[in-house]
Amino acid sequence: MNTIGQVIKSARVKKKLSLKKLEEITKIKASFIENIELEKWGVLPTFTTVLGFVKSISSALDIDPLMAVAILKRDYPPKKINISPKPDVFSKFSWSPKLTFIVGIGVVLFVVLGYLGFQYVKFVSPPELSVDSPKENQIVTTKSVTVFGSTDSDVKITVNNQPVLIDDDGNFSVNIGVSSATKEIDIIATSRSGKINEVKRKIVVN
Repeated sequence: MNTIGQVIKSARVKKKLSLKKLEEITKIKASFIENIELEKWGVLPTFTTVLGFVKSISSALDIDPLMAVAILKRDYPPKKINISPKPDVFSKFSWSPKLTFIVGIGVVLFVVLGYLGFQYVKFVSPPELSVDSPKENQIVTTKSVTVFGSTDSDVKITVNNQPVLIDDDGNFSVNIGVSSATKEIDIIATSRSGKINEVKRKIVVN
């Protein structure tokens, strides 16, 4: 069974594209593409960034993005969790009833006020919006372009006025049909309070 690195390299070679040429098309550094093909995960950015790279590369090489993502998730090494064999043991401390009461009240107030403050700031602020693809002035050689990124999980996303589904983690991905007349991809995130965050990316459709 081919790995994600083998799938990408095979498709690139089949299209007779050098790493440098693929860099020009996807705006992803050739060294990153090479490390993905070699599956050198340790020298690459975080998984979320690598996921975006793979989707963009797949779109440029006419690879099914869903298949590429599935293979990447299968191949990507899990994070190592360090577990201390001898957890720290704290010495016992004698709390007085008065100190316990004061600390308890303080903790409750801190949690309640912190939560209310966080919810208020979130409500009145524009939603977060990060667009991983397409890149600015990205060259598109197919009839569609994959648009993906992340935002808050409770907002509405539209791409060129087309509603897009968001998963529980706030990630979104959609294929948008393009033609030679398509010059721009417009991504809009709208919060429950009506606040808007908008990202526009120019593309070149060949």
